[in-house]
Amino acid sequence: MTTLSTTTNFTSSSSSFSSSFRDFLVRGLIYLPEIKMVEIFLAIFVFLIIHSLRQRKRQGLPNWPFVGMLPSLIFGLRGDMYEWVSNVLCRQNGTFTFRGPWFTNLYCVVTSDPRNLEYLLKTNFSNFPKGGYFRNTVRDLLGDGIFNADDKIWQTQRKTASLEFHSAKFRQMTTESLLELVHARLLPVLEDAMNQSIPIDLQDILLRLTFDNVCMIAFGVDPGCLRPGLPEIPFARAFESATEATILRFVIPTVIWKTMRFFNLGTERKLMKSIEGVDDFAQEVIRSRKKELSLESSVDNKQRTDLLTVFMGLKDEQEQPFSDKFLRDICVNFILAGRDTSSVALSWFFWLLNQNPEVEQKILSEICGIINEREDNKEKGNDFVLKPEEVKKMEYLQAALSEALRLYPSVPVDHKEVLEDDKFPDGTVVKKGTKVVYAIYAMGRMEEIWGKDCREFKPERWLNNGHFMSESAYKFTAFNGGPRLCLGKDFAYYQMKFAAASILYRYRAVVVENHPVMPKMALTMYMKHGLKVKLLRRDQSEIQTILNSMKNY
Repeated sequence: MTTLSTTTNFTSSSSSFSSSFRDFLVRGLIYLPEIKMVEIFLAIFVFLIIHSLRQRKRQGLPNWPFVGMLPSLIFGLRGDMYEWVSNVLCRQNGTFTFRGPWFTNLYCVVTSDPRNLEYLLKTNFSNFPKGGYFRNTVRDLLGDGIFNADDKIWQTQRKTASLEFHSAKFRQMTTESLLELVHARLLPVLEDAMNQSIPIDLQDILLRLTFDNVCMIAFGVDPGCLRPGLPEIPFARAFESATEATILRFVIPTVIWKTMRFFNLGTERKLMKSIEGVDDFAQEVIRSRKKELSLESSVDNKQRTDLLTVFMGLKDEQEQPFSDKFLRDICVNFILAGRDTSSVALSWFFWLLNQNPEVEQKILSEICGIINEREDNKEKGNDFVLKPEEVKKMEYLQAALSEALRLYPSVPVDHKEVLEDDKFPDGTVVKKGTKVVYAIYAMGRMEEIWGKDCREFKPERWLNNGHFMSESAYKFTAFNGGPRLCLGKDFAYYQMKFAAASILYRYRAVVVENHPVMPKMALTMYMKHGLKVKLLRRDQSEIQTILNSMKNY
């Protein structure tokens, strides 16, 4: 019985095992295709990751399926965007192609190679206009002004502005207005801050200075930004907000920001609101000027030298006066050029001096040397006023400002578009319609251009036997180059030198401890958190010691 029972159990057990094994085999055969598909997808996924990462060495950034290089761009935007681009360009010998998602137009060639810049800015200038993409992106703010225009519209503005910028009357007006602003407004505001021993945002002060100055030049009006108490000026705030919102369009797919604009959402809503503030100010000035000119005699009209009045006296191709919209565009563009560039450059300049006190000492010695050359030197302390011919002699100061612009250019990147298929001198092929971004900020950090010490602040690199020596516009592109070379370059240097020397002779600007300093992503290179400084009165015994040593010498 026992044997029979055991046999029966064994038979039952075997039958159960066979059945389970058979079920396992059947299920395995059923799921085998699915297991293979998972393995295949996994293998493809791993291959794509390895392939995309390996392309980083050849293309500069990982190029992922569907999204392209967008993940790397997002990572760059979270930190210092300009340093991120510079590092990529340094790895790629000065040029790389950015490929965005397949469904967007985020595709462009980025370069910092001086050979390429000379080619697109001068040699084959006509094949590299601003282009439709750039114009459409910034048109809401800049319209058809000189920064955004191409062809005849650009040529008309350029020619008229060039004649005006080089006239003796215009030069006199700009120097006189600057002197008044510095001595009647800037220095009293700084003196008040020093007496109260309170930190100030020097970038904000300098923006107010250049804003008042350029509004006098462009509009012929004084907005009064730089007054005691530093009043809030709606136009200035609207203008700054509009430039910040506009730059974001360059990193957002066009279809997305246009959709946001259509539904008045997010940054587009902010941009439209800011532009309303800019337009309200510009239109009011234009209306007032037209009324004013209609009441004045023709002799009086000729006494005005601001750009708005000059362009009001011109006619378009149909022999009609320029529209109010076009006049608005002209003035807004010149304000962008004159307000931000000089003030932003001066902010970085003062920050660099704080990091390099030996350079500040050399600048002070140069200023004192010029004072020492005066036959009648009765002016002292805050009464000291620089003369135009003295400002021009300040070659070390100009070298220091140029060095600041090399490291922190006011316009860190600029944009062109390819009209017809072309090839850059470095061998890069660019197809019709390709966007080209030239990275001016990155150029100052290229060892191939400036040597191993490219990241150091060394004004001496601009001097030859003590005299300032300018560099090629395609190596130092802070003022652009070719036919679009900045018209206000000479005045910008004069403005910066006059303001900087007037401040440095009287005060030491000490950056507040632990104050964060980094660039802000905008059309121009603002400091993201401003420049908080504490002003200390310049020890006059220090000035006298320098003067005495020069007299003895």
